[in-house]
Amino acid sequence: MHLHTRVLRNQYHDSVVLMLAARELKENEGIIDAAYMMGTDINKDLLQQGSLLDAEGKTAGANDLIIAVKSEGEQAEVLNLAESLLSAKTNTEQQDAHQISSIRSAVHEHPEANMAVISIAGAYAAREAREALQSGLHVLLFSDNVSLKDEIALKRFAVRRNLLLMGPGAGTAIINGVGLGFANQVPRGDIGIISAAGTGLQEVSTLLAKAGLGISQAVGTGGRDLSKAVGGLMFFAALDALQSDPDTNLIILISKPPDEDIVQQLIARIQNSQKPIVLCLLGAETPAELGDNLHFTRTLEECSLMAQAIHTSSNLDVTALIKSKDKKLDEKYKLLKRDFTPEQRYIRALFSGGTLCYEAQVIWEDLLSERVYSNAPLKEDYRLTDSAISQGHTALDLGEEEFTIGRPHPMIDNELRIQRMIQEASDPETAVILLDVVLGYGAHPDPAGELNQAIISIRTDHPNIVWIASVVGTEGDPQSLSQSSAALQKAGVILCHSNAQAARLSAYLVENRSVKETL
Repeated sequence: MHLHTRVLRNQYHDSVVLMLAARELKENEGIIDAAYMMGTDINKDLLQQGSLLDAEGKTAGANDLIIAVKSEGEQAEVLNLAESLLSAKTNTEQQDAHQISSIRSAVHEHPEANMAVISIAGAYAAREAREALQSGLHVLLFSDNVSLKDEIALKRFAVRRNLLLMGPGAGTAIINGVGLGFANQVPRGDIGIISAAGTGLQEVSTLLAKAGLGISQAVGTGGRDLSKAVGGLMFFAALDALQSDPDTNLIILISKPPDEDIVQQLIARIQNSQKPIVLCLLGAETPAELGDNLHFTRTLEECSLMAQAIHTSSNLDVTALIKSKDKKLDEKYKLLKRDFTPEQRYIRALFSGGTLCYEAQVIWEDLLSERVYSNAPLKEDYRLTDSAISQGHTALDLGEEEFTIGRPHPMIDNELRIQRMIQEASDPETAVILLDVVLGYGAHPDPAGELNQAIISIRTDHPNIVWIASVVGTEGDPQSLSQSSAALQKAGVILCHSNAQAARLSAYLVENRSVKETL
C-alpha cells in the first residue's frame, strides 16, 4: 500500500465535483482511499488525520488542489487516473451549463424569470449578484466568503430597486411555494417567515408542517443582515413585504441575538403590528416592552409551538408542553446512564446546521454545569483552541467556512462528519454523540442511510456511547422523514422530535439529572 500525491497549483473546482470524483475513484480496484481537497490548513489537518498527507501535500497553499490516493498501484498510473476522472467530471459540468454562460444571457433566454440563485466562489459572487439585480432579478446569494462591504452595497442597491437580496450565505428560502437552496417540502399556508438563520428557517417550517400548518413566504436574509454594519436592510424590507401581503396572516422572525440597537429598531417596527408576530431571538433576554400582537421566544422549538398556539387560537402553555414531552423521554432512557464508564462525561455534538448548533448551546448554558466549547461559540471565551480537537462538552458547526472551503457543505457530504464521529467515539470521555440530520432539496440524497452504516460500524467497538439525533424534514422531502427516521433508529439512535429536545435529553443523561429537577 502506497500514498501518492499530486498538487495542482492555482486550480479551483466546485466542491461537489470534487466529492463525486473522489467517490468514483474509490470504486476502482486497488484504490484504498482517496481525496481531492483544496490546500487550506483545516483540509490538510483532515488529510493528516486520514493518513492522506505527505510532504508533497504539505506544500500546497489554500488556492491549490491536493489529489491524495492511497492505493496498491503505481504512482503515475493512479494519479493520472485520478486527474482524468476530475477532468471528466469538470467537463460534464461545463457541458451541462454551456448554453447559458452569464446572467445577461440567462435573462435574454428566459425573460419571464424574476429570481437568480447564485452559488459560486465568494470572490466572484458579488459581481454576479449585482448583474442580476441590475437585470431586475431578486437574488438568493447562496455563496459565502463575500465581503461585508460588498454585502452592504448589494443590499442598498436591492432596496433602492425594491428587490430581495437574500444572503450572502443564505442557505434557504421558500418563495411562492418554491424552495430555494436547502429547503424542505412544506405545505402552502398563511405563515410568513423571515430568518437570518438558514437551518433555523428549516427547523421552524418543518415543525409547523408536522403540525399541519403551511408557509406563505419564507425569506432567508443571511446571518450578517441584523449586524450593526448591515443594519437589517433586507430583514426590514422583507418585513414590510409580509406586512402588506394579503396571503400572510402571521409572521415569524428568527435570528441569533443581533446588535442591541438593531433589536430596538426591530421592536419599534413590530410592536404595534396589525398581524401577530412571533419573534425568536435565540437565547436573548425578553425585551422590556412587547405589544399585544408581539410574542417572544428563545428557541426554535418554542417559536414553532407559539406560532401553532396563535394560529389555532389556543391557550397552549408552551413551557408545560415541552416539559411534559421531555419527562416521558427522560423516563424512557434514563437507565442508559448506568452504562456509562466513570470516564464518560461529555457531549460531542456534530452539527451540519449552524443555527441548530447555536440553539443547542443556548439550552446547554442553562442545563450543564460545565461550559460548552465550540468553533461557533455563544461567548468568545468558549471558542475551541483547535477545531480539529474537542475539549470537554463540544458543539461543532461543520458548516462553518473553515470546513467548507474546497469541500461540500456537510448537508451534502457526510464524509467529514463520519470522520469526526469515529474520532469522538474513540475518545474515552465521550458519553453522548448528538447529530442533526437535515433533509430537503439540495441535501444529500440519503443522509440517514449513510450515517446508519457508519454508526452501526462505530458501535461495534464503542457500545457504551449514546447516540441522539433529530431530523429536520417532512414526509414530502425527497429523502422521506419516515424512512430517514427508521434508518437512524435501526442503527440504535435515539430520535427526538426537535433539535431542542435532543439537546435537553443529552444534558439530562450526562448531568445525571432528571426533567423533574429542572422544573
